[in-house]
Amino acid sequence: MTVIPSISSQIDERKIFDIINKNFNKLSPAYFNLISNWLIRAYNVFGDIDKYLIVVYLINKDFIFFKRNGIIVNFDTFFEGKTLEIPKINISDISKDLQLPKESVRRKIQELEEKGVIKKLKKKIVVDRTIISKYFPPSNRMKTINEVANLFYEFNKLLKEENEILEIFKLTEIVDSLKENYTFCWLEFNKFLFVFTNNWRKEVKDLETYSIGLVVMINAAMDKNFREKNINMKSWQKKIQGTDERGVNAMSLSDITGIPRPTVVRKLKYLVKNNFIVINDKKLVSINMKGPALKKGQKLHDENIHSLSNYIYIVFNQIKIINSGKDNSNEVFIPSYLRGFN
Repeated sequence: MTVIPSISSQIDERKIFDIINKNFNKLSPAYFNLISNWLIRAYNVFGDIDKYLIVVYLINKDFIFFKRNGIIVNFDTFFEGKTLEIPKINISDISKDLQLPKESVRRKIQELEEKGVIKKLKKKIVVDRTIISKYFPPSNRMKTINEVANLFYEFNKLLKEENEILEIFKLTEIVDSLKENYTFCWLEFNKFLFVFTNNWRKEVKDLETYSIGLVVMINAAMDKNFREKNINMKSWQKKIQGTDERGVNAMSLSDITGIPRPTVVRKLKYLVKNNFIVINDKKLVSINMKGPALKKGQKLHDENIHSLSNYIYIVFNQIKIINSGKDNSNEVFIPSYLRGFN
């Protein structure tokens, strides 16, 4: 049995978006740190972010199965078994859901088979957990959990500042809740991730290019001349353009992302050509989106923040159920098999 607060005690999704919008500069370091580090770690597994995403997509099938059946599996238990069984892969579904060409999906699936990451067993796909642990080590999984927890923690502080809640959960409490509700929370995280990556892949052609551009933007956001306490999302998007006086070079971008320098140089040329960044005489790159690129970037950013708001709404309220720390005498008990549903 578990405890669920009354509906009125939940944090409204629209309110979440409004709070993020109003205080974006406060939340942006945790938000972009999570996205950037995830992309960098994903690239460094296979040298191909999309190939990593396909594996995540396959594992996510198990998360969907668990939710449909009212099951929540914790972090440690989920990774205990030796294999994961996944229903028959449909190349068309993967292509549609991840916005990738069918031939690319087919080729990447074949390469994953050759590496032993996945195996076909009649109509099913078997993911070898021992191989997964090689490519998805527990240390990396915990890094993402900690980064997601930090994002929730920072948002939790904003809720307190806006007088929406009475308490701020400890970071360790949030980490524990994410681990205890692992399959539920990561199903929602992956849904957010698929929206985010699909949006930006469509705009800049590949996620490695976006990953490089994101590091350039983060470098600008860390500039002392840009660090202001209260900037809403629209102002942040405009003020960050052209503010980086230092810039960053291709070698540094290669070191940070793990992407070979010649590839970084080639992708920087694409970003310059399409007005996402500028490069000065010293070959230092800085963010400076202009014209259509700025408008498209703002539109995608808004869409992704709406998706983030939905993710926070679902998962944060799940965490509230577990860590409410309040008098539950007037709250309603529900069976454990219903836990996690909205």
